[in-house]
Amino acid sequence: MSSAVKRKAATQTGPEAKKPKQHLHDTSITSFFSAPKPPPVTSTTSSSAATKTTNNAASAAIVTAAPEPAIKFDKAKWVGGLTDEQRTLLQLEVNTLDESWLAVLKDEIVTKEFLELKRFLERETRAGKKWFPPQEDVYSWSRHTPFPTVKVVILGQDPYHNHNQAHGLAFSVRPPTPAPPSLRNMYKGLANDYPKSFVPPPRTLGSLLPWADRGVLLLNTCLTVRAHEANSHANRGWEKFTQKIIDLINERKKGGVVFMAWGTPAGKRVLKVNASRHLVLKSVHPSPLSASRGFFDCGHFRRANEWLVKRYGPAGEVDWGLTEGCSTLEYRKPGQGEKKVEDEDVPGEKDEEKTEETPQGDDLKKGTPEKTAKEQSGHEKADETTDENKSEEDDEFGGVDKEWEEAALVGLEDAVNKTADVAVKAKTAIQDALKGKETQKTEDDENTEPKSGSDDATEAKA
Repeated sequence: MSSAVKRKAATQTGPEAKKPKQHLHDTSITSFFSAPKPPPVTSTTSSSAATKTTNNAASAAIVTAAPEPAIKFDKAKWVGGLTDEQRTLLQLEVNTLDESWLAVLKDEIVTKEFLELKRFLERETRAGKKWFPPQEDVYSWSRHTPFPTVKVVILGQDPYHNHNQAHGLAFSVRPPTPAPPSLRNMYKGLANDYPKSFVPPPRTLGSLLPWADRGVLLLNTCLTVRAHEANSHANRGWEKFTQKIIDLINERKKGGVVFMAWGTPAGKRVLKVNASRHLVLKSVHPSPLSASRGFFDCGHFRRANEWLVKRYGPAGEVDWGLTEGCSTLEYRKPGQGEKKVEDEDVPGEKDEEKTEETPQGDDLKKGTPEKTAKEQSGHEKADETTDENKSEEDDEFGGVDKEWEEAALVGLEDAVNKTADVAVKAKTAIQDALKGKETQKTEDDENTEPKSGSDDATEAKA
């Protein structure tokens, strides 16, 4: 849809078409930040009431912009056109992949590479090899975050590979599994971004389903993994499939979304993302092995919301809260104005947005965890240097970005338990040995006494 048509849909013409961006300066929003300097406008007014009315109208224009027409997709007809083998291999996709995603991925899943991936998974199953997540959860990300609702994309690597962990969402674990180390570090980053409103969930809560339901696509690079073997399903075809998902979002979400790429591997996956249309945020990985090098203060969660609100108005804001009764929303009330971020939600918007946004003076005074372009560039450079230096060693064990520390922790716990068992056995053996020594000593003493008595008797007889 051309920009001219979009302006018409928003009932804006002439100079007024640029006014939607003014919604950030509405008095209902500036209560959360020190009032920034308003951008120049093409018309002036001497009345504050008139200014407020204009701003409210501009904000409304953004929220009510005409959505992109739904993709026409006849699922039954498409399934009917599959070969018998394709229909058998793609049963999981047909039954569990959300139709909004199936409509845009239907050509990808019939490629030679993807069908071979499905044959591989069948061989794994027939061989009795357990793999995660459970089949019904492989595409749970698509059902919780349908294509039209995507606002933010957070890229992960491998699914968690132990029981009751992976359930189809990157960084998220199935309740009541405790949050893994990387997720706990994400909570710390959120607490820095929203010190007054974000409350870390209890230790037993590591599920990010609320985020997924609010438009945050939590996408791993590989969607399956063999039990207890990190990175075991890598290079089998998932990488091409999930890269296609990233490419589709980049191409079709014309209004723009936020990509969060943590760690060098994730950074490489967004190299072709249109940075003038989307916001691409990069940092080190939240793993305990790298988070201290810049993740905690990267400010990605707040920066994502500031950009989304600027693009879509208050309805674009993501609530990062995970604890009942706690919300990070600052531009609207929980549940108010929630909407899908459609491709055509920005009337008259052109691809003029820059990837990195630098904080204004008022933001710096308030202490907003924004980073200047220079500081952010420093973090990214440090990330690339340190991660690449040990990439070969890390990849062998699943890498920093593969959450291999989880496996190490599990192994350590097993080792401690085994050591405890060995210690108990050793103590028992020592006690038995000492008891045996005492018994032997007693027997020796008993054997010695008769001999002494015989000698005494001999001496007495002499």
